[in-house]
Amino acid sequence: MKPLKELLHPVVTWKFWKELIIMTLGMAVGAAAVYYFLMPSNLIIGSISGLSIVLSQIFGGAVKVSVIVTIINAILLILAWLLIGAEFGAKTVYTALILGPLIEFWEKVMPYQSLMEAGATSVMNDPWLDLICFVLLLSISQAILFRINASTGGLDILAKIVNKYLHFDIGMSVTIAGAAICCSAFAINPFRMVVIGLIGTWINGVVVDYFTDTLNKRKKVCIISKDHEAIRQYITKELRRGCSIYRLEGGYTGEEKVEIVALLTQNEYAALFNYLKEKSFDTFITASNVSEIYGNWNTGKRHLS
Repeated sequence: MKPLKELLHPVVTWKFWKELIIMTLGMAVGAAAVYYFLMPSNLIIGSISGLSIVLSQIFGGAVKVSVIVTIINAILLILAWLLIGAEFGAKTVYTALILGPLIEFWEKVMPYQSLMEAGATSVMNDPWLDLICFVLLLSISQAILFRINASTGGLDILAKIVNKYLHFDIGMSVTIAGAAICCSAFAINPFRMVVIGLIGTWINGVVVDYFTDTLNKRKKVCIISKDHEAIRQYITKELRRGCSIYRLEGGYTGEEKVEIVALLTQNEYAALFNYLKEKSFDTFITASNVSEIYGNWNTGKRHLS
């Protein structure tokens, strides 16, 4: 049997507690989106929350939406654990199980009825505004959680399975997984509201991709300079990033040159740019955005690019 210290190691690290806080805050945002903009308007976006609203109304409100959400998520968690992996499954267990209680939390702290004007049918009193507010909040929540290999549960589990095995972008996976759920809204909503839900599902996928790319964005920096050794030292010692060195021949002059290529965060790129400006090195620099990196770029002590 492993010693107690070794068993407890994963839960005493800063990474564990940081991700726990991120997951809790991300789910609080997602729960607020569901409670304030989805439930009052009866909009059925392609999500487990939307499906739960349909089932709750089919049962005549005898079963609360938060209860149905928890039950469906519990079933889908088995799929997450088996098909995606233990880390994703464990994190999603936590996020899925707190969604229902967080919906209850918002209901007790600030009921949506208190935000609705007299005679209004929803918080924004317009299905399109409700849709936009819901999608923006939910997409932010999803992007934050996907970034740390977690999810909001439910539809995101299905989307992650599609993303892993069919290799679609995560936003497209969200759209594909959600479209079928939208059609369940025919049981309680008119055709117009179902169409709005389908459009919302598509927008959700697009916005998730946008926020995911923004959160994951890195700079690929290419530098040609006679002072390449000093620049290499700064990148590897000060920024603690790896870099690649290429020997080049100038196409115009035929002069031998050295190019340094590095992948940096936005802050690291700004620090490098300020360093080059401060030292007044004679440099030729190109930079481009990179939204996906595979391999050992962000592991250990970050010495690998």
